[in-house]
Amino acid sequence: MNDAKEEIKSRLSVEDVVGQYVELKRAGRNLKGRSPWGVDKTPSFMVSPEKGIWHDFSANKGGDIFTFVMEVEGIGFKEALEKLAGQAGVDLAKYRGGDPAVAKKKVRAKEALALATKYYQACLVRNKPVCEYVFYKRNLNRQTVAEFKIGYAPASGKALVGVLKKRGYTEAELDTAGLLNRFKTDLFRDRMTVPFIDTTGNVIGFTARILGKGEPKYLNTPETLLFNKSKFIFGLFQAKESIRRNGFVVIVEGNMDVISSHQAGVKEAVATSGTAMTEQHLKALSNLTSDIRLAYDGDEAGIKATERAIMMAGDLGIDLTVISDYHGAKDPDELIQKDPKLWQDAVDHSIPAVDWLLNKYEENLNLNSAPDKRKYSDVALKLLSYIKDEIERASYEEKIAQKLGVKVEILREKGDRLNKELSASSKKYFKKPKTEFKSDKIKKLENSLLALKVFGGITKTEIPFEIPEDKTRLAELELIFNREHENINSSDLEKEASELLARYQRELNQQKITELRQKLETLDEDSDEYIKTLSEIKSFMSIVSAK
Repeated sequence: MNDAKEEIKSRLSVEDVVGQYVELKRAGRNLKGRSPWGVDKTPSFMVSPEKGIWHDFSANKGGDIFTFVMEVEGIGFKEALEKLAGQAGVDLAKYRGGDPAVAKKKVRAKEALALATKYYQACLVRNKPVCEYVFYKRNLNRQTVAEFKIGYAPASGKALVGVLKKRGYTEAELDTAGLLNRFKTDLFRDRMTVPFIDTTGNVIGFTARILGKGEPKYLNTPETLLFNKSKFIFGLFQAKESIRRNGFVVIVEGNMDVISSHQAGVKEAVATSGTAMTEQHLKALSNLTSDIRLAYDGDEAGIKATERAIMMAGDLGIDLTVISDYHGAKDPDELIQKDPKLWQDAVDHSIPAVDWLLNKYEENLNLNSAPDKRKYSDVALKLLSYIKDEIERASYEEKIAQKLGVKVEILREKGDRLNKELSASSKKYFKKPKTEFKSDKIKKLENSLLALKVFGGITKTEIPFEIPEDKTRLAELELIFNREHENINSSDLEKEASELLARYQRELNQQKITELRQKLETLDEDSDEYIKTLSEIKSFMSIVSAK
């Protein structure tokens, strides 16, 4: 796809693409603006039209138009390529090396789904009883109905099939799009329809609610070439701009909760449509923000869902909180019908997910009872094992020990003992966090050192990085050099490089200590590996202390 990338780059300037998201102002040969991730107090986002690259100094991100769209939209390269190809008017079919038959099926399916959406919207407008249901019973306004492209699937089993066949679509193509049932007639009948829209704006399926009595209440498109429920996040297309601007996302349980929330002014709401949250969902959202707020029910299913979310979030550096005060309503939609301001207030006052779960555990147990104290410590220790930050985990350990009326050392000893017992039987009691990737500090230092090596004429200080060959990466490093080192005399650049290298080594050593401590927790104290790891920790700590 390199040829396609170059063709798109030749048609789209970096300032035009970035300018859709960031207000840019001229700053010499470059352009400057505020970070689209809202992490800077002064403009720190730079664009070089000459080089075709961008770099956000506050968020430590950079690259070309493709990496920008991937970062700002929270999507993968494939989706970014398709989005930019559409803007540039580039036909990707000419560059694809995959199966052309599959590619054609996807294109036809998207076209059929887009037409189905328009047809359902037209059917809604023409049906007065359905309009009364949508606008009065569901209390949706015209702007919301238009934004989410809500429609109505007629009761006739061949209404949509007939329309699309007249437009030249075959039964096989409609089946590929997920529009047919096993009898090869309309899948959706006498239902309010809401399309599933992917992050690039394409309809890839539908969720449809029955208007009267009957089951299932909601019917979703089955898995197709376009729709994968483990990856799809309902409402993300409509929410991503607000998520990026305001720095948080709200995950609710139902699609109607999302729609009602957007109408109520909380446009950061999304849902994992018809399935439990997966790691793919969480990763996609973490590309947009690390502040994720869960609006789950407080029942057993909600507790389990929150536990799973905490497990997955541990390795992604995500701050999970829970929205819990529904003022007696059963879900966000019901609360919004009661008073939209109450929902906005609830979103603003979410509590840490671990605190919420510990409170839920406590509600079901009597902490004056010795057996219940044991049960509480079991589930609490398991929960704490997912917390990566040592200070945060220590704070919770002290809080739990206080609730149980025991010394924190006793609580920690129990956790260690449970780990060893289950490790001995080749079982994992705790899911240990994976080794953390390079911290932002380390990445920034690497960028600065590389920029000095390539553009600073450094000869005395040995900087241990290979000079990249990628032109975009080199252009980004030049931008970093001009921004960070342009006011330093050439005679002082060697000193700057030496100081940065020393800081870089300290950060690497500190990260190594953290990694070794995590490893130590998984080892048996009597093993040779434990003694060896402990010795390594002491060695690295002495180096850090000496410096």
